[in-house]
Amino acid sequence: MFTGIIQAVGVVKSWSDGVLLVDPLNMDLDHLNLGESISVDGVCLTVVSYDNQLLRFDLSPETVQISSFREMQEGSSVNLERAMALGDRLGGHIVQGHVDGVGTFVSRKTDGNSTIFSFRVPHLKYAIEKGSITVNGISLTIVNLKQNEFDIWVIPHTLEKTNLARLTPGQSVNIEFDMIAKYVERLMSPLATNS
Repeated sequence: MFTGIIQAVGVVKSWSDGVLLVDPLNMDLDHLNLGESISVDGVCLTVVSYDNQLLRFDLSPETVQISSFREMQEGSSVNLERAMALGDRLGGHIVQGHVDGVGTFVSRKTDGNSTIFSFRVPHLKYAIEKGSITVNGISLTIVNLKQNEFDIWVIPHTLEKTNLARLTPGQSVNIEFDMIAKYVERLMSPLATNS
């Protein structure tokens, strides 16, 4: 489990044949254990080695297929967050790192001290106005919900501490909807009531 509060922005050093090497730059990796989960652009990945200041992750074909990793390149910036520990503050919302799909960055504009980002997604059935959503691992609040698009308002701190400022129009982003709506849907489905 994660909170969606990004701890560092790392750099992809190598990405091929399902092996991802990331330089975590200034991330606090004290007491890092092999097998630990780290959210990389919102995807829960397992650390399989940590050599020469590089984190190594093995990605399954399923993970690549449902995420923006299929477009990942050497030099890409990625948001990083270590899994939360019991007793940690939950500053964002509960994030599993199980991406629901890929969205597209549409545009940005400045309004006062904030930047408004617009994203397009195939469906928004789990989204609600002022509800939580995760974009590239960042816990954000939905504003201006439209048919297949939504906006988020980003304060300068979030812009500085994440890779949002590096997005270019048309770029893919990982989307994870708030899990509460998905559980409610499952509990209300005929399959759940017949079990």
